Amino acid sequence: MKLLRYGPAGKERPAILDSNGKIRDLSAQVSDIGGEALLPASLDKLRHLDINSLPLVDGNPRLGACIGSVGKFICIGLNYADHAAETGAEIPKEPVIFSKWTSSIVGAKR
Repeated sequence: MKLLRYGPAGKERPAILDSNGKIRDLSAQVSDIGGEALLPASLDKLRHLDINSLPLVDGNPRLGACIGSVGKFICIGLNYADHAAETGAEIPKEPVIFSKWTSSIVGAKR
């Protein structure tokens, strides 16, 4: 299941890709991709939709950030052994935690 957000900046709408790679509008099912829409129960409901019955999105719309309304963006660095090896770092005894600005979450081709 590939969820996305499309439309003008600040006015993105929720969508899903169908099996042919076409964008289908999810506005009637969820208000945005984020928050409650990403809870397990909500994702399960989306998983059981007949995607081909959803409205097709015309043209080649702008793709926005993958998730809307992000409050905090907390990351775990060196979170798998291969990543530590790639960077030449030792596997940390404790998780490496850092944050990023939410403005670093952008759409495609940005």
